[in-house]
Amino acid sequence: MSPRPRPEILSIAPYVGGESHLPGSNRVIKLSSNEGPFGPPPGARAAYAALAEQIHLYPDGHATELRRAIGRTFGLDPERVVCGAGSDDLIYLLTLAYSGPGTEIIMSAHGFAIYAIAAQYAGARTRKAPERNLTADIDAMLALVSPATRIVFLANPNNPTGSMLPAADVARLRAALPPDVLLVLDAAYAEYVERPDYDPGVALVNAAENTVMTRTFSKVFGMGGMRLGWAYAPPPVVDVLNRVRAPFNVNAAAQAAGIAALAEPGWLEMSRAHNREWRRRLADALSEAGIRVWPSEGNFLLADFGTTERARGADAALRAHGIIARRTDGYGLPHCLRISIGTAEECEAVAETLAAFMAHEPAHA
Repeated sequence: MSPRPRPEILSIAPYVGGESHLPGSNRVIKLSSNEGPFGPPPGARAAYAALAEQIHLYPDGHATELRRAIGRTFGLDPERVVCGAGSDDLIYLLTLAYSGPGTEIIMSAHGFAIYAIAAQYAGARTRKAPERNLTADIDAMLALVSPATRIVFLANPNNPTGSMLPAADVARLRAALPPDVLLVLDAAYAEYVERPDYDPGVALVNAAENTVMTRTFSKVFGMGGMRLGWAYAPPPVVDVLNRVRAPFNVNAAAQAAGIAALAEPGWLEMSRAHNREWRRRLADALSEAGIRVWPSEGNFLLADFGTTERARGADAALRAHGIIARRTDGYGLPHCLRISIGTAEECEAVAETLAAFMAHEPAHA
């Protein structure tokens, strides 16, 4: 007889990341993981390379200089910042620390899959609130709150839909939740938001001791392979995270690269400008081809083909041209594809391929 894990562990469907390879394709355009189209900043690459002679040394377990750099960049108290191996790491830690058997977490119907996986790992139940026009519905989420509720997760902007709630709506959610329920605001795509009515969560974290904001270096800073994220939290939550995180959970190269990325002159402005232009241009091109495109505040678009069959055909057409998009079946959206905003050339290739596909669809002939 072999050792047995807790029963709920074997019911977890493992997270499946975006594909990277296509058999038979010499050149692949990977637009399945919302990675930054330009890779990491030059300074981050140099800082990573410079650590090669020091990888025998343990990193700073408190990520002190990285936290200070985050504080300088975003105007935050570094004592209220906790770093992790990607924001997923911190989401797992929060879920394990604040939920457990007999408790519940709440998320929106098409929210990020990791929330439910982390809840199952902790032994908690996940309750998903229906959305309105693929946007989190505050009232629907509040209707699910019970004495068993411990955490409410809100990705804002949301992956994979791209939808965003204004700061006033998020504040209303926080105000209506019991004070002992932790609100976790996942702001992985905060740097791409253009709307003036947005707050990634800083104001609510500063206002009380029951809200956490998580962020990542995987998107606008192009460092997904380094696994680097951070949380901004009230002091009691910071204390909990520092008690349960691994002692050296952020490696030395990631810390050095993160500090350099934050200091790269003009990187954020350049990345935001590119995303703003090509998100609009690609959305317009797909709309002209007859594809519904949901409004997005991230570095991706959710293309809605109306039927699962047509979405499959579009995916096959893209793959035939060496382009990998993300199928969203696992999010209950089998009729859609999520397409990351790549370089100008990559976005043009997507637009041309899907325009040709739609031109040959019977409903569009």
